Amino acid sequence: MQTALDELRRELGTDRVELGELVVLGAAAKVRTLRADRDNGAELRRRLADRVRARRVDADIDAADEVRRTGWARP
Repeated sequence: MQTALDELRRELGTDRVELGELVVLGAAAKVRTLRADRDNGAELRRRLADRVRARRVDADIDAADEVRRTGWARP
């Protein structure tokens, strides 16, 4: 954190840093990141669902049937 604040002070040309403003800006940036990650995950799930519906998924059908019959277990 010290390094980031020192860099900011150099850019501002002053030792005075408005911490409240930094908190607001940081929170807004974090919200944007979380929303982008959420939207990206949703898009990936939609694309996978489309591939599954279109039966364009590379899968070992025999292995999937075996798991369906016997359940999932690790040795």
